[in-house]
Amino acid sequence: MSAREAILARVRAATAGTQVPPAPEVIPRAAGTLTEDPLLRFRRLAETSGSTLDAAASPAAAPGRVAAYLKEAGLPQTAVVWPALAALPWAAAGIAAAARAPRATDAIGITAACCGIAETGTLLLLSGGDSPGATSLVPETHIALLPRACIVCDLEAAFARVRAEHGALPRALAFISGPSRTADIEQTIVIGAHGPRRVHIILIG
Repeated sequence: MSAREAILARVRAATAGTQVPPAPEVIPRAAGTLTEDPLLRFRRLAETSGSTLDAAASPAAAPGRVAAYLKEAGLPQTAVVWPALAALPWAAAGIAAAARAPRATDAIGITAACCGIAETGTLLLLSGGDSPGATSLVPETHIALLPRACIVCDLEAAFARVRAEHGALPRALAFISGPSRTADIEQTIVIGAHGPRRVHIILIG
């Protein structure tokens, strides 16, 4: 008798005559059952998580709002942006934007967001060739462009949206709920320990 068979034999002997309780019934929660307006809830919880928010009427207007935020925060008007966003009028807004993967010296990273999850105030980002995942992690300031139409009620709705638009889940997804923080050292909150110190969301549309 192998060791595996011996262990299973002892388990069977110990549980002989024991009735296994039936598995509890799992009732799936219906998606989109929030009682609060999704946009208002997303804004409230995103701000609670430490993010700041602004709005732009269109994608073309977003660089202007980014420039205003950087100026108000005293940050440089230079950024690394997703190649997928390279066509936006960054130079016209006074921003020197490099469409490439981020480097350790980059202070500002600008991405798009696949959707915003109202239930938790969370951004969902998808990585790909034109959307490097590190752009939201390496720079100290992460700016995300989020269309208002892409705010969904909950995680289930977010996954449904990704599958509907892309056919399958991409290789990597990032869920972002405010700036990076940790209390691992002496239970003291440290902002920016594992990612950006600032998360700024611009709602588009």
